[in-house]
Amino acid sequence: MSGSVYDEIKERGFVAQVSDEAAVRRMLDTERITFYVGYDSTATSLHAGSLVPIMAMVHLRRAGHRAIAVVGSGTTMVGDPSGKTEMRQMLDEATIRAQGQAILIQLSRYLHFDGTSAIAVDNADWLLPLHYVAFLRDIGRHFSVNRMLAAEAYRLRLEKGLSFIEFNYQLLQAYDYLTLFRKYHCTLQMGGDDQWGNILAGVDLIRRVEGGESQALTFPLLTTATGAKMGKTAQGAVWLDAAQFSPYDFYQYWVNCDDRDVGRFLRIFTLLPLDEIRRLEALKDRGLNEAKRILAFEATKITHGELEAEKARTAANVFLKVDNAKVPMTSETLDLLPTTAVPRSRLEAGIAPAGLFTEVGLTPSRKEAKRMIEQGGLYVNDERIDSIERLLTLRDLGPDGGMILKAGKKKVHRIVAAG
Repeated sequence: MSGSVYDEIKERGFVAQVSDEAAVRRMLDTERITFYVGYDSTATSLHAGSLVPIMAMVHLRRAGHRAIAVVGSGTTMVGDPSGKTEMRQMLDEATIRAQGQAILIQLSRYLHFDGTSAIAVDNADWLLPLHYVAFLRDIGRHFSVNRMLAAEAYRLRLEKGLSFIEFNYQLLQAYDYLTLFRKYHCTLQMGGDDQWGNILAGVDLIRRVEGGESQALTFPLLTTATGAKMGKTAQGAVWLDAAQFSPYDFYQYWVNCDDRDVGRFLRIFTLLPLDEIRRLEALKDRGLNEAKRILAFEATKITHGELEAEKARTAANVFLKVDNAKVPMTSETLDLLPTTAVPRSRLEAGIAPAGLFTEVGLTPSRKEAKRMIEQGGLYVNDERIDSIERLLTLRDLGPDGGMILKAGKKKVHRIVAAG
C-alpha cells in the first residue's frame, strides 16, 4: 500500500466515524501502531458482513501495523445490546468457548496469526477472573449512567426492556480496550458503526485511568443497493464456513450482486489496486458482468483459497454458460455444484417446480417461482419449464443420477435422488 494508509482505507469505504481524524491519519501514515477488533462468539462461523472489519484489518496489517483479533468469549456471556431489539439467547460457557475457537480458526486464514504482527486473544482470560465488587469500584465509577442511557444502543432497547446484565456490556468492552492498551500499547479500536458508543467509552476509560491517548474508528453498516442487509440471501446468512455455505454458493453470491454495488464491493471485499477497481467499475453491459466475475473470484480466493475460487469459476462456466464457454461437464464439475438430495419417493410422486425451486433457495418464494415460470425463467436440464402444472420426476434425472435446476442465467442447483 503506497501513499496515505488512512486515505486508502477511507477511499475503499471503511471509515464511518473517527474520533480524531488528524490523529488517526498521523498514526496510520507515520507510525507502527497496534489496533484491535473484537468478535463475540455467538455462532460457529462469521458471515460475509464480518468481512468488512476483517478486510480492514488485512489492509492495516499489510501496511505494517500490528493486528489483535479479540474473540469475546467473556463478553458473549453478557450479550451486546447494540443493534438488537431483543436480548440475545444465553449460551453456556462450553458452547461459547467452542464457537470462539472456530471463529479464531476462520480469522487465522485472513490474518495469519504469528504472535508478532498478528495476535489472537480471548477476553474471557481477563474478564472471567474479575472480582465483581472490585471491578465496580475500580472501573464502574468512571461511567455515567446518564451518558450510557443517551447512547443509541441502550436508548433503542429501553422501549422493549434492557436487562441489567446487558447494561454491563459497555463497561466490559471498555475494559477490554484498557487491558489491551496496558499489555500491548493498543491505541486504536475499530468496529461496526453500532459500536461507536462502546468504543468511545474505552477511549474515555484509558484517558481517565491511565492518562493515555487512544482512538476510535468505525465501519459503515453495509446494506446492498436493494436495501438488504449485507451477507443475507433467501437461504439465510452467507457464512464464511465452507461446510455451511459452499464456495460455489459464495462465488455466486458476489456474481449476483446488484450492478450498483460492484464498485463498492470491489473496494471493500478485494485487495485489487484502486486504479484497477476504477477501471472495472467504469465498464458497462457485458463488461460489468466481467467485473462481477472478477469480484466473485477475488472475494472467494480470499475466503476459501485460490483452488476453490478456480473450481467455483469453472463450475459457473460449465453450468451458466458464461460467455458461451465450452468447458466439458464431468463428474468432478458436477460435484462442484450445490446439491440437495431429495427422497426418491417424492420424485416418484412428482414435485411441483415452484415448491422445489423455493426449497433449495433458487427463488425466494413459490409466488416468485410461479411468476418466473410464466415468464420462461426456470429451467430443468436446460429445458424451459413452460407450465406450473409440469412436475419434476424421476424421468428428469440424467445418467449421473441428478437433474440441474436453473433460475434465470445466474442461479443453479443440482438435485439427486436419495433412498
